[in-house]
Amino acid sequence: MNCDKCGADAVTHAAYSGAHLCETHFCESVEKRVRRRVREDDLIPDDATTEDPETWVIGLSGGKDSVVLASILDDTFGVDRRVEMIALTIHEGIEGYRDESLDACEELAADLDMRHEVVTYADEIGVEMDDVVEKDPENMAACAYCGVFRRDLLETYADEFGADKLLTGHNLDDEAQTALMNFLEGDVQQVAKHFDASIGSFDDREDLEAFVPRAKPLRDVPEKEVALYCHLRDIPAHMAECPHAEESYRGEIKELLHELEENHPGTRHSIMAGYEELSALAADRYREDGEGADLQECAECGSKTSREVCRKCRLVEAIEAV
Repeated sequence: MNCDKCGADAVTHAAYSGAHLCETHFCESVEKRVRRRVREDDLIPDDATTEDPETWVIGLSGGKDSVVLASILDDTFGVDRRVEMIALTIHEGIEGYRDESLDACEELAADLDMRHEVVTYADEIGVEMDDVVEKDPENMAACAYCGVFRRDLLETYADEFGADKLLTGHNLDDEAQTALMNFLEGDVQQVAKHFDASIGSFDDREDLEAFVPRAKPLRDVPEKEVALYCHLRDIPAHMAECPHAEESYRGEIKELLHELEENHPGTRHSIMAGYEELSALAADRYREDGEGADLQECAECGSKTSREVCRKCRLVEAIEAV
């Protein structure tokens, strides 16, 4: 195969677009999509200045997605004094897994000369994921616990560091999987919350002022393309899968979506195009009905929640009771 743009040997063929691209044009394509998403999400407001720069906290796990995101953002904005970036790594307490990925995080942060902070479940929540999986008081997949804890710490520390934006490395596959899971579970309220977590929904929304706006600049890039970009650019990354991930419902959805994409290229893009429009409509309906708008401080930890005690604290209490 030859590159459609220059005739050089192609390194990839994107079935959803039909494009054959060489290494140079493939990497440029990935970077272009990430930068376009940054522009479309207005991550740098018009009033950002070198005297009053934006602070971005980047969730850096050491996996391919987060290291690619950090690398492209640093390459694009590393010399832009309107932006200050902080890499934040969450150590969940998974033996033989997170310690290795932490090495990748530290190596990349050093290479980029980026401020790097590390927080742990053990210090901040008082639990470690290996113990959570063993006890499993709520009879849930490991990812369900971990997702709650991780989101809480990312939001807590983004706020502590004075972040204007919280950026995560969710790719197209991640987002399409979440959309499909919410559809299959019939969870319309979660669909609405997905919209409320996006940058655009924070404009003129007093009920969301308590949260640091989140953004996902990789959400237009398929997982395999992120992995290929990471390999071609020789970015240090920890490629192993979490040992608990195979137990999750998301894993089944991932396999289903992979098969659909193989048979019908473009399925992921189609799912997200419809999902983002539907999530906006669902969010409007829930706001009109007044559902989910009243937030209060958690009686245990002080974080914002719609209940007296937040989900994280309720899970920790259940784990400690076993």
